[in-house]
Amino acid sequence: MSGVHLPEEYEPPVPVEELSIRSADGIRLHAEVHGQPGAPTVVLAHGWTCSTAFWAPVIRELSDRYRVVAYDQRGHGHSEIPPSRARYSTRALAEDLSAVLARTVPAGERAVLAGHSMGGMTIMAAGGRPEVAERTAATVLISTGPGELVAELTVLPPAVRPRGLRRFLHRQLLRSRMPLGPVSPVSRAALKYATMGPASPAGQVEATARIVHACPTAVRANWAAVLDRLDVHAGLARLTAPTSVVVGTEDRLTPPVHAHRIVAGLRDPQGLLLLPGVGHMSPLERPAEVAAEIHRMASGYLTAAPGDAAAPASAPASASDPASADERTAVA
Repeated sequence: MSGVHLPEEYEPPVPVEELSIRSADGIRLHAEVHGQPGAPTVVLAHGWTCSTAFWAPVIRELSDRYRVVAYDQRGHGHSEIPPSRARYSTRALAEDLSAVLARTVPAGERAVLAGHSMGGMTIMAAGGRPEVAERTAATVLISTGPGELVAELTVLPPAVRPRGLRRFLHRQLLRSRMPLGPVSPVSRAALKYATMGPASPAGQVEATARIVHACPTAVRANWAAVLDRLDVHAGLARLTAPTSVVVGTEDRLTPPVHAHRIVAGLRDPQGLLLLPGVGHMSPLERPAEVAAEIHRMASGYLTAAPGDAAAPASAPASASDPASADERTAVA
């Protein structure tokens, strides 16, 4: 290992239950259940190159009040690696989410869904699916976007000005098949620059690096090809659940422009939370604030957890006026 100490809050907690779930095409998905049996359910979907371990600090924040389900996206963590490129698609993401909800959320009950990056794209891709909608009370879309990802990347420095060159170089970075190898000072520095805020401490960077480096190279590249041509705008438009959006002001992979577009495209926007100085890995960088936003939506739209009021945490924004969604900035 790299020799950098990993703080306890980033160590994956021990689940109370582990599940093996088959998706529509037969791919086996790994899922974990944490927290309080019988409590309201929160389902967490991680992003590209990550795993259930990515949610560790958020799970710790939520597990005293909720039953928390986290699953590995196909090819990631302990889930099965698809045997061909044809098994990598936004449709597959939506079908995987549907399978997880069918297994972990009993019929007649609903959960709050929270998705980071590709996990948010998963929720948007599943927009309009009745089997997902009937088990969804509310959603939280975190550091994500519905499309035009390569066009909006800000990984390259501003000195690279030509738009065509920027797109070409960003696409090469996104779809690289270069093995990441062991975590090193150089890889940590590069990963921090591309995915995290400049003030992220060493423990956060180390946690991120260990998770990302564990993703198989072929899986990383095959999902990158999907993200390169991503377009889930149609699913976003069909997403009927009350939805809040979270983004870091220093996010280079899905900059705040995406968050604003998502809010504008939602039927029932419930606020935009801006996290100052935070990069793309917001659930690891600011787990307390991310968990608080999930809790805000859960306490408003799920049966109240013990000690919570049953009424919504804030008055819902008008479904017909996306601009009425509350925009908030977390205190650093």
